[in-house]
Amino acid sequence: MAGFAEAPEARNEKIIRGIIRRAERVCPGSLALIGIYGSFSTGRIHPGSDLDLLILINDEGGYRLKAAFVQEDLGIGHDLYCTRWEDLERMAEYPDPHISKLMDSRIVYVSAPEYAERLQALRSRVAELLDAPFSRADYDKAENMFREGLTCLALAETAETLPEVRRRAGGALYCTEAAIAMLNKRYFRLGTKDIMEELAAMPRRPEDLPGLLDGVVSAGNPEEVRRRLARLMEETAAVFREAERSLPEGERPVPPEALRGTWEEMVSNWRGKLHLAARTGDRHLAFTSLESFDAMLADVAEGALKGKYDALAIYDLADLAATAARFDKLLEDYLTEYRRAGLEPVRYGDIDAFLRRYLDEE
Repeated sequence: MAGFAEAPEARNEKIIRGIIRRAERVCPGSLALIGIYGSFSTGRIHPGSDLDLLILINDEGGYRLKAAFVQEDLGIGHDLYCTRWEDLERMAEYPDPHISKLMDSRIVYVSAPEYAERLQALRSRVAELLDAPFSRADYDKAENMFREGLTCLALAETAETLPEVRRRAGGALYCTEAAIAMLNKRYFRLGTKDIMEELAAMPRRPEDLPGLLDGVVSAGNPEEVRRRLARLMEETAAVFREAERSLPEGERPVPPEALRGTWEEMVSNWRGKLHLAARTGDRHLAFTSLESFDAMLADVAEGALKGKYDALAIYDLADLAATAARFDKLLEDYLTEYRRAGLEPVRYGDIDAFLRRYLDEE
């Protein structure tokens, strides 16, 4: 219908009031609060801006408030999406930097004061996490996100068509942008259209990050996309290496329960295999054993020892006997982690000695 569209603020108020009225009618008690985030919260409104709402619900009944529709007079789509408390709890763990809904929503309706208090407690938890000094745990979380991007890069290398390569590149861009933000312990405040501006202001990033990102999305054929994406990932990996070097040594003491039994498991799983490989000249057995061993080291205590014991660095394809000897030395070095945690390896002189203890234990 021709005519003048009403002001966005008036339209937004109508939507919010409509949600509240519907909640009172179809799911009383389900609606906790409503907040505005996105462009109408930051003030970066453009002609196509829709209303981004945090519609926080207490139970499944609250999903009756969700809706999606197109406002034809402006050609704008609206998505009234409902968020559970469980969703905000996950956001409060900072799994990725897309947590503006939790942190920045301007609250415009609260059904009971305790809901505002509960929301503020979650915000305070995130603020405390982000304000703490950069730690190994922070690095590992960012690196895990970056590794997902590297997986997308590998898939792009084997994709054949331009759309498929671009699809994999899109996943790599998303993960890399998120990883960089997490490496800086920040979250995206301004929305997707302004993400480049936020990334450019972060200190830990490739020097020409905007140019590197633009290079990927501007590439016109599969080979060019792959080449430019690889360069972005290489530059980002260098930033990660520099950030890891900045971490203080020994900042994460490993708790005893995280280590208990790991030394014995390493001996059981791989020592015999490596010495067998040395006797038979089986490079495949030696290599795959060390790769599995390396994976376990990366997992011990949620990565607390990652990089400290480099299993694959001891592989010598020309001298498997030397490889086995280096493995034994690495195991010996690993015992320092046990003793530092107040543990001693569990050893028995023979099976009878083990069984006497094993059968006597409650």
